[in-house]
Amino acid sequence: MTQLLFIPGSLREASSSRATVRALVKRLDQDVICRVADPGRLPHYNADLGQDPAVEGFVAEVAAADGVVFVTPEYNYSVPGVLKNAIDWASRPAYNSVFNDKPCFIISVSGGALGGVRAQAHLKYILNGMLARPFACQEIVIPQANAKITDGHLTDEAILDFAELNMRAFVSSF
Repeated sequence: MTQLLFIPGSLREASSSRATVRALVKRLDQDVICRVADPGRLPHYNADLGQDPAVEGFVAEVAAADGVVFVTPEYNYSVPGVLKNAIDWASRPAYNSVFNDKPCFIISVSGGALGGVRAQAHLKYILNGMLARPFACQEIVIPQANAKITDGHLTDEAILDFAELNMRAFVSSF
């Protein structure tokens, strides 16, 4: 069975990123093994640290996944530091990391009207630099996301249907 690793770009449990992850996992979990990474448990990137159990665990999660699903908010027109930190840890060794040729799917969320499109563009650029394979599809953006959450889950059925359709195509591409 296909294994997906979801990486939310927010630390806050009640965030729209995590609410989106929960809603998508609920829709996919009968057909796909879904795991959710916790980028907040990683130390700040520092090559002097050497081996760290949290980093090794995260890298192993990425390596074991058939595909990685990023659900990122947009902070100051880009990806949040916690997400970039996780990516930086897993991007080593350069050009030969667990992200090399790893299929990746990107969703962005925002409290604003644009749905995080700038963060999504930056994330694709970062992934391309690591030789990952961002999935090509119409962009999944969730504008005014905070107003679309009920009981810790994204509830916008049109967006969830669109995201699910594209995620199933993503899974079929492996």
